[in-house]
Amino acid sequence: MKIRLYYTYILSNFNHKVLYIGVTNDLIRRVTEHKNKATKGFTSKYNVDKLVYYEIFDFVELAISREKQLKAYSRIKKDALISGFNSNWIELYSNGSILHP
Repeated sequence: MKIRLYYTYILSNFNHKVLYIGVTNDLIRRVTEHKNKATKGFTSKYNVDKLVYYEIFDFVELAISREKQLKAYSRIKKDALISGFNSNWIELYSNGSILHP
């Protein structure tokens, strides 16, 4: 039986002015879709494709709950969360791999 993982993630744009929070079961695939602008919408409109934060969960319900919690955070709290995890807001996606800050 294959173990499935779920991710809550935050993307930003180049100058960190815009944030996007999402959930997926395949972080590499999903970030690649954002980078390739595979779907028209918020992230393609605002060039939000820089992975700056993520969390891993064993259950989809926990990942969705966390996504909702993060979306309710103030921008200051979101920025502090990202900075605590990834102090320089570096790109955590590179050549089809996810980096650990």
